Amino acid sequence: MTERANEGAGANQRVSDELRLRISDGVYPLDSYLPSQESLAREFEVSRDTVQRALRVLRTEGWIESRQGKGSRVVRRQHIHSSTPRATRSRHPMTLGPLIGEAFERDEVALDIATLTSESLDAHIRVQAERIRARIIAPRKITLRMILPAETLAMPYPRNKGDRDDPRPLRRLHAITRAHAGSLCTVLEQLRTENLVPLVDLEIRRTELTPAFKLYVINHDEVLHGFYEPILRTVILEDGTEVEVADVLGFGATLTHHVRDSDPGSADSAFVDNATRWFESVWNLLAFQP
Repeated sequence: MTERANEGAGANQRVSDELRLRISDGVYPLDSYLPSQESLAREFEVSRDTVQRALRVLRTEGWIESRQGKGSRVVRRQHIHSSTPRATRSRHPMTLGPLIGEAFERDEVALDIATLTSESLDAHIRVQAERIRARIIAPRKITLRMILPAETLAMPYPRNKGDRDDPRPLRRLHAITRAHAGSLCTVLEQLRTENLVPLVDLEIRRTELTPAFKLYVINHDEVLHGFYEPILRTVILEDGTEVEVADVLGFGATLTHHVRDSDPGSADSAFVDNATRWFESVWNLLAFQP
């Protein structure tokens, strides 16, 4: 009981991250209700107070709305717009999870990612690692190149709405980024050392560019692109303090999906080419290893 009483912001973040991922991937569809607070507390092995704090974060971000006696209803999901008729084999609305899943069904997986924290990617890679361990898929090679903002960069977000000079929101962001980047490294290295994937090549570089969008180049012929929209939301800092910050949401970004086709002059082919060139130029000319 003592451990639960001192769960803190880390447990709250773990619960809110997982619920956000499930909503984004359609596990909890639009207009559906989340499991009860008691059920979530048992599943995540946390206190009900931690669950309530996690749900409060999701309400602030606009994912759910709660009514006394009715629970928490999903009112928002991640949108992926695609002009490709068969963007994924799933009958459900397109989400990032199935697209990453299909990418990992190839013998060679290549991902070029430019993002803010790698939070979304880490969650999806962990899902694919479990599929590999279960022998559902068996890629022979995984190559991941990721561009993240440098910690020395003075970014305009996240900023405390009441105190622009407060260093804690940015310190929180850096901690989240390091945690998820470290998790990615651990998961992929384990696949290699356990001889589940013969070749794993992961490299993370930093840039002095404030991310205005996230970009996924998948297996050289698909691109997901989405702008980070600034919002006001409440975050819980490492000391348990709740503050309202100007921030952006990665999970909530509306993404557009583009697939290279047989016509090199098509809009989708041109977008994939431009996005690939942008990534290569930033990777080679502006990005550096920390």
